[in-house]
Amino acid sequence: MVEIPVLRWGKPYESLEKDEVVHFETGETLAQVHQANGGMIQMDMRKAQRARDILREFSIDDLIDKVGKAADLYAEGTLPIGDGQQTPADFCKMQSATTGLPEHMCAGNMKKNQFVLKNMREILDALTRGLPLDILAKGYGMEDRGVMVSYQANAPVLGLVLPSNSPGVHTLWMPVIPLQMGLVLKPGPQEPWTPYRMAEAFFAAGIPREVISIYPGGADCGAAVLASCERAMIFGGLPTVERYHGDPRVQPHGPGFSKIILGDDKVDDWEKYLDLMVDSVLVNSGRSCISCSGIWVSRHGKEIADALAQRLGPVAPLPATHPESPLAAFTVPGMAEAISNQIDQGIKDPSVTEVTAKYRDGERLVKNERCDFLRPTVLHCTNSETEISKAEYMFPFVTVVDCPEDQMLKRMGQTLVCSAITENEKLQQQLLDATFIDRLNIGEVKTIALNWLQPHEGNIIDFLFRARAFQNSPPPAH
Repeated sequence: MVEIPVLRWGKPYESLEKDEVVHFETGETLAQVHQANGGMIQMDMRKAQRARDILREFSIDDLIDKVGKAADLYAEGTLPIGDGQQTPADFCKMQSATTGLPEHMCAGNMKKNQFVLKNMREILDALTRGLPLDILAKGYGMEDRGVMVSYQANAPVLGLVLPSNSPGVHTLWMPVIPLQMGLVLKPGPQEPWTPYRMAEAFFAAGIPREVISIYPGGADCGAAVLASCERAMIFGGLPTVERYHGDPRVQPHGPGFSKIILGDDKVDDWEKYLDLMVDSVLVNSGRSCISCSGIWVSRHGKEIADALAQRLGPVAPLPATHPESPLAAFTVPGMAEAISNQIDQGIKDPSVTEVTAKYRDGERLVKNERCDFLRPTVLHCTNSETEISKAEYMFPFVTVVDCPEDQMLKRMGQTLVCSAITENEKLQQQLLDATFIDRLNIGEVKTIALNWLQPHEGNIIDFLFRARAFQNSPPPAH
């Protein structure tokens, strides 16, 4: 067992209050995590500007080089964790044991994080649309086309209220240090591992300790991070997204409701795209906001749902250590059962059919002593207006929805990723014009296929900087 302190601008702080992080299968205590509180965070945020001042002593190029070194340290090195040491294998075992995510998926997420850190220069070039990075550092400068521009940082640090369910979200905050802004992290209660390991990798690569704070704790800590930081991200469900919608200081990240559309010109060949649909639903145990939760078609819905159910229905839990374990455990008591009950309510609608039941050996809900699993579930909805046709859950769950092509964009609702398989130019243009779609893939692209040179939910540059008018008078003539 390790003891993990609060990190207050790089300095370990031991609290009288500790939270035990336990193995979801055995109940063994893996770590005691010291707890922060809202008052501590509010007090510490008075020094937030110092984090930015320290980072501005380095050039952005230098910081990019340092996070590139941190990439390999994070993915391959032995690093401190509290009062212990942790290898990459230890990290995957710990993360799996507390989040329920199979170990091979934890390792896969490590590789994603490593890739983003190692390719930070190209990613920033894409996110800034080729803006010379020294303009962000200086505050003004000449674009390549010879135009004077100015960008002002909206905050000295970025605050993050992080989840426990999907380690992949950490790629969203990795550009922050190279942008010369500090980090204020409130980890998810079951997933302190990534924030601490990433911080230690940064420190080992030469990033000053004084620019990162990590505050494990309860709801008051999350509230304090959001209240004290001029820019912050939070991850949660729909109520969280709705609560902070329109708040320019907070960028909420919630369910993705990601979808695949088969246009009328392609739907008759649906069997060609079955592998694409299966992977979009199943990969990462369906726990990503980019996992597909809806497949919208004008015809063949019953056949598509049945084919998906044949592939997904037999998928069953395996030990988290198994190299092909397909499903993540639900480690919060009662959560899986509550979700299963919601689905049972939804399929009482006569327009909804659960198709996986006949291909599944056993029940959807698999209850164990200390954790539960939900097996993949495919529903066929003949009515696109029914509530469950737009549902999303934290496991491989998908609705195949019958809807005329000319009604799809009116009915499908908010969509983080839309993969539209069509060559119909009119439909493509309508998709391009749809403001409720964040990331659009046209063609045979899985919803889970990310191009790291493009943001899939908001551009962190636009969030952290604002463009403003700027004029610089010429120096007086001598």
